[in-house]
Amino acid sequence: MVTEDHGLHGSAVAHRQAHHRPAAHAGHGGAHHGGHDKHAGHDPEAFRRKFWLSLILTVPIVATSEMVMDWFGYSLDFPGISWVGPVLGTAVFFYGGRPFLAGAVSEIRNRAPGMMLLIAMAITVAFTASLVTSFGWFDLDFWWELAALVTIMLLGHWQEMKAIGQAQGALAALAALLPDDAERVTADGSAERVPVAALAVGDTVLVRSGGRVPADGRIVDGTAELDESMITGESRAVSRGEGDRVVAGTVATDSAIRVRVEAVGEDTALAGIGRLVAQAQAAGGRAQVLADRFAAMLFYIATAAALLTFVVWWALGDVDEAVVRTVTVLVIACPHALGLAIPLVIALSTALSARAGILIKDRLALERMRTVDAVLFDKTGTLTKGAHTVTGTVAADGFTEDEVLRIAGAVEADSEHPLARALTAVAHDRGLRATASGFRSLTGRGVQATINGLTYAVGGPTLLRELGATVPPPLRAAAEQWSDRGAAVLNLLRLDSGGAPAVIAAFALEDQVRPEARQAVEQLRAAGIGKIVMITGDARPVARAVAGDLGFVPGVDEVFAEVLPADKDRAVAGLQSRGLRVAMVGDGVNDAPALARADVGLAIGAGTDVAIESAGVVLASSDPRAVTGVIRLSKASYRKMTQNLAWAAGYNIVAIPLAAGVLAFAGITLSPAIGAVLMSASTIVVAFNAQLLRRVRLTPQAQDVREIG
Repeated sequence: MVTEDHGLHGSAVAHRQAHHRPAAHAGHGGAHHGGHDKHAGHDPEAFRRKFWLSLILTVPIVATSEMVMDWFGYSLDFPGISWVGPVLGTAVFFYGGRPFLAGAVSEIRNRAPGMMLLIAMAITVAFTASLVTSFGWFDLDFWWELAALVTIMLLGHWQEMKAIGQAQGALAALAALLPDDAERVTADGSAERVPVAALAVGDTVLVRSGGRVPADGRIVDGTAELDESMITGESRAVSRGEGDRVVAGTVATDSAIRVRVEAVGEDTALAGIGRLVAQAQAAGGRAQVLADRFAAMLFYIATAAALLTFVVWWALGDVDEAVVRTVTVLVIACPHALGLAIPLVIALSTALSARAGILIKDRLALERMRTVDAVLFDKTGTLTKGAHTVTGTVAADGFTEDEVLRIAGAVEADSEHPLARALTAVAHDRGLRATASGFRSLTGRGVQATINGLTYAVGGPTLLRELGATVPPPLRAAAEQWSDRGAAVLNLLRLDSGGAPAVIAAFALEDQVRPEARQAVEQLRAAGIGKIVMITGDARPVARAVAGDLGFVPGVDEVFAEVLPADKDRAVAGLQSRGLRVAMVGDGVNDAPALARADVGLAIGAGTDVAIESAGVVLASSDPRAVTGVIRLSKASYRKMTQNLAWAAGYNIVAIPLAAGVLAFAGITLSPAIGAVLMSASTIVVAFNAQLLRRVRLTPQAQDVREIG
């Protein structure tokens, strides 16, 4: 009766650091996004170091630039000032610009020109023109523009890479659910501790109370209640005895058992879940980043414009003007604004969401969230608290509710069973205390203890049948009603009543629906989500009862009950096959394949490492209302991305022809210096527009994102 997804979080967290390794997200490969793929060998820390060192070198270059000094009306003069730009600018070009130059080479090899090639062209042209100017051959000094461009691009890529999902973490977290070693039973009946990898089919292992099963197999000795929620999603522990099959990673909650190994390594059910996660992640759409498409188009446009400009001016007999115009075209096409259009919005939106307890792990998850039209919730631990609570109490004649709760709480005080903890918790909260002695666990049936010389027992239907106890009609009617809605029913019996054991109380225990869950459903409906879906490993009566509490609309919303892990994955795929774009919200190992398969996976932060690593978004607050916040933030940030890209594209449409000199006949020309100013101005516009995202507010009560223009 352990609630779904509990009992395994501690182990996963204990291994979090050991197994958490950065990796490129499966959805970010391919030539279409070559610029980033070329950085597979770089981690965010490398870009961070390059950014800060480049920034330190850029500051004196900008400060000593004649153009900047003219703008701000100050002057600097000291020996060697003319070499600040060439020396430090060269260092920035080769050190900070190296990732872009390497990315450009890769894009050329892959025949997939994009952002890296465009950036490399711009900084190379700026570097070459500035270098020859330093030797007095030209008058085209771009040292500060070059340094500023490299530094800004490093900042954007550093922030962008921090948001890339880490797919390998999910599989590593699955491995963390297995114990490192096992107790193998030897020929003389003793137990020896061996690594799990040393187990073979046919071995017998001892699993102690509270321990994890190290491999798939069958019980050959003993009876215990096993928490199988990580595999089945069922929120109650299941009683298993001799001959029953058990799976690796499940937990024996109350007694020791001996298991004969039938499957190890890649043949275990846990490894099967791992394969589902890997397959779902590999099958994810390789979404193309808008900036790359614009960069590819801009590359061809800028290259063609530069060549055409040179040829035309050369044909007109003005070679010097041909060089100046060509350089101006390439410089003004430098993707300052384009390079920041998306990464800066991503950086700001992820920072904003993080402050509200929403961690964006996948840089494209936030963008995709705006297109979602179906939200699929795992029930236990997501819409419910994942812990049973007493929802009903009926006392027999002659007993009060407080009295039976006081007795039941005392009898269960020494039990570690989740349902027992629910009874003791409600008694403690009401200040109902009693002292029990002679505690005894009745494996698979219940517990008993003595209070003030009288012996009491608490248990379910199995205990009633074993003792031959008769349930009074009022208690039986209440128990039937509770069972119909899927609640667990426990009975309190007095064993020394002078005859047959007397049932003096019945308790209903249910996984408590989160108070904010119904509001989350209402908000999603108001946000335009057409279908709300709940999926669970629990029984159908439990699922129907929770759906009713949440206000699901029959015929519109859907409920999937008694679902196994593979079925959760198939349920997502089934919804997608109907043309729905699905966001999956879950917290357990059994949710991981579905989280990876969904268009957007959102993991409840209190869940397991596997769920968190398989998702693109983590809701640290465990508040399902945050899903609406993610949707609205997605729409706001996407608006800013498209506005920035529209500006960057529009700027180039106007500026490139002017730089080429199409209006030179009218006396209107654009010098390289003015081109650099306009290039910087476009960057300021894009940066300012992105900063407007700070107006987006996630209110703590409703996690509601205010719409902005």
